[in-house]
Amino acid sequence: MFVVMAATASEAEILGVKSHILAEGMTPYDHVGVERTVIAVVGEVGPRKAVLMGRLSALPGVESVTPISRPFKLTSREFRAEDTVIRVGDAVIGDGSLTIMAGPCSVESREQLLDTARFVAKAGATVLRGGAFKPRTSPYSFQGLGVEALRYLAEARAETRLPVVTEVMEPSQDALVADYADILRTATVNLQTFSRLSAVGRVARPVMLKRGYGATIEEWLMAAEYVVSSGNPNVILCDSGIRTFETYTRNTLDLGAVPLLHH
Repeated sequence: MFVVMAATASEAEILGVKSHILAEGMTPYDHVGVERTVIAVVGEVGPRKAVLMGRLSALPGVESVTPISRPFKLTSREFRAEDTVIRVGDAVIGDGSLTIMAGPCSVESREQLLDTARFVAKAGATVLRGGAFKPRTSPYSFQGLGVEALRYLAEARAETRLPVVTEVMEPSQDALVADYADILRTATVNLQTFSRLSAVGRVARPVMLKRGYGATIEEWLMAAEYVVSSGNPNVILCDSGIRTFETYTRNTLDLGAVPLLHH
């Protein structure tokens, strides 16, 4: 459920509502909007929903209490009506402008990355992408240069002024990659590895969440919910295609997901 505070609600009244939610064994997540504060109540309510809604409605400063049936709460427009706008370096993502993230799938050498970075910067790219740790179907395929590639990405950023996005595979890499990259990208195979999503949500970097090739939109949003509920609201949703009956292309880009996600 969502607790909508009155526009005139004081900080003490907001804290009072959050304290009451905690006392009920629930977790409050607040979003301070342009006009008012909305508090999401997350946890197992069960049969006491009506009673809890009544108690919260009676607290000072509360304008309304609204139930929500959708499983995703913190990623919904009901909780946060404004668009998510993320700024990394000179790039702005989510403000309506076009963001181009370009670069090699995998960083293979210093020369390859720097040449590519210069080319995409000149062509108008706003973010440099490149894989340092690469998930492969075969254990014998190239797995990436690791930390060496991260250093090359940092060097390319210093030269081109393009912020860097790269993939993290496991929690032990989060802090290391965050020292070099501006945006952390999750692999499609990790979309429903929930401990992985919670861990990356605790890193102070925007997270690009790639849709799994077999994931529904609701499953994708629930994955984002793990990241946001761990404290990181700066999530970028990336649809890299889903598996369908089509065999001529690797994955089918679900363009219909874009306006639906905006909604």
